[in-house]
Formats: sequence, structure tokens, C-alpha cells
Amino acid sequence: MARSKADFTSLQEFQESGDRVYLSHLSVDCVIFGFHENSLKVLLLKWKNGPWCLPGGFVKHKESIDQSAIRTLKERTGLAEIFLKQFYAFGDPDREKGKRHEGTWIGKRFVTIGYYALVDYSQVFPEPDLLSSECKWWDVDNVPELIYDHNQIMSKALEALRLSLNDHPVGYNLLPEKFTMPQLQKLYETILNEALDRRNFQKQMISLDVLIRLKERKTGGAHKAPFLYRFDKRKYDKAMKQGLRLSF
Repeated sequence: MARSKADFTSLQEFQESGDRVYLSHLSVDCVIFGFHENSLKVLLLKWKNGPWCLPGGFVKHKESIDQSAIRTLKERTGLAEIFLKQFYAFGDPDREKGKRHEGTWIGKRFVTIGYYALVDYSQVFPEPDLLSSECKWWDVDNVPELIYDHNQIMSKALEALRLSLNDHPVGYNLLPEKFTMPQLQKLYETILNEALDRRNFQKQMISLDVLIRLKERKTGGAHKAPFLYRFDKRKYDKAMKQGLRLSF
């Protein structure tokens, strides 16, 4: 679980008195997506002497749920500006069956709020926390068995991301600053897990008016090099707020 490094100096202190800082029974779990080498990635933690899990955190007494998620993501990725979306609440009474830390405040039943985040893979330097030994990227199609209901949370996040593609643009947080149209299409195809018609995809993306075609072309290819594009940040942000009407 993510926490401010200044809050506690040891795991024992965290277990014994963490509820002075954090709310009992409420947490956030974050599904952090990145895109690398034409593969959609998700960032996972490995508990000390335990299984893998999603990065999560507890909500401080004097912060909102969104602030808690933002703090968790900043501590995990080092990034301050991240696309973040709340997508579901998980409150099954048995969702944490077999939970560790029984007898402490952490061992109580927790309702968790799910968020997904889209980040630039190349800008993230994963860091484990007080309760974990590793933090690294995994292919979404090759995720191990996670603790509790975290596989379900990740699946629900991916479902929410796929549903959002017809309503909001995706790519600003996942692609490098300059990219080709085939790279953008590959991102959408990877998220949707299906092939898209090249002409239809390009026509729809151009119609959104959120892309700027540069005079530069991608170098190093064997065939005619495609033009590079970048997002118009002002128009992209407007489209994120107002929504879109696409059909893939």
C-alpha cells in the first residue's frame, strides 16, 4: 500500500498506529496502464514474502478520495500530472478473504475505490513501498494471480478503458510526444484487442481535430516513412471534457 515516506519509519509502527493517519475501512486501488513496444502494460507490486498486487493506498483523514489516488500515483510513478479516472467501487464482504495483518487496523474489512491511470511508460521509474519488495511493469495479457480481487479490479479497469474509447481520445498520456498514425492505431488496437480498418481509423482520428500533422517523417523505416503527429493539448483537453462520438 502506498503511503507518505514521512508518515512512518517501520512496518510495525504503520501496523500499530496507521489509523491515526488513515481512515479505517476505505482504500483506493490504482490500475496504472502504460504502452511500450506495442504492448499494453500494467504496473504491479510484490508484497514482501507474498503475492503480486495492484498499487493501492489508504485515505488520510484530511484528504479526499481523489487526492489519495493522486498521492498514491505520484509516490508510485514519480509523475505529478497523470490522467486519472475513478471507475468502480469494490465492496464485496469477502473481497479480502485470507487477508494478512489480521488483528491490526489493516486487517479490517475495506471498501476500495478503483481508479485507472494512463502514463508515459518511459517517464515512470517504479518504486516499491513499505509493504512491498518489487514494483514493475507486466503485460496485461500475462498478469499473475493477484491478491484478493485485484485481478477482477484490473479486468474492470480494462473494460472501462475500452468503453471510454468511443467517448474520449486516448494517447496523450501513453504515446511519446511525436508519433505516427500507425503507432496511434496500434495503441487503440492493443487496448481493444482487435484489428481496425486503417482508412476508417485515420479518417475518424483526423475528424476529431485534436492532432497536428508535422512536417517531419519517421526515420529508419524500410518503406515510405509516415508523417509524425502530435496532440494539440488545448483541443485534446477540450475533447476530454466535452466528449466525442466515435465508433470503432
